[in-house]
Amino acid sequence: MEKPSPSELSVLKSLWKTAPRSARELHDDVGAAAGWSYSTTRTLITRMVEKGLVERGQVHGLTVFSPKASKTAVLNMMVRSFSAQVFDLDAPLPAAAFADSPILDAAELEELEQLLARSGGDSEGEDAP
Repeated sequence: MEKPSPSELSVLKSLWKTAPRSARELHDDVGAAAGWSYSTTRTLITRMVEKGLVERGQVHGLTVFSPKASKTAVLNMMVRSFSAQVFDLDAPLPAAAFADSPILDAAELEELEQLLARSGGDSEGEDAP
């Protein structure tokens, strides 16, 4: 799995809250606030499908999108990258550093802690929704 860009992360956060969502719903939630045109939002979502971050589906004939990458897998990858790039650490910051985050509930914080505790960034489970 590729690390999401800031724009892609905004879309993922929206999908982690509510999924599946149509491109219009994602645009109204994320794209409009960011000043994107609808076509920009559609292009971003298409690229996210190609990267394996989002999956496309159908609900009552409407194309909808859901996160393919789990919240904890993405955060694990980003924390590991941040720890290495910014602090030159061989090990990631502890998940407890994110205990006050409104995007993580207690179970997700525990899952993130387990992922971060794995040595070498073991990718097992990182693509699970």
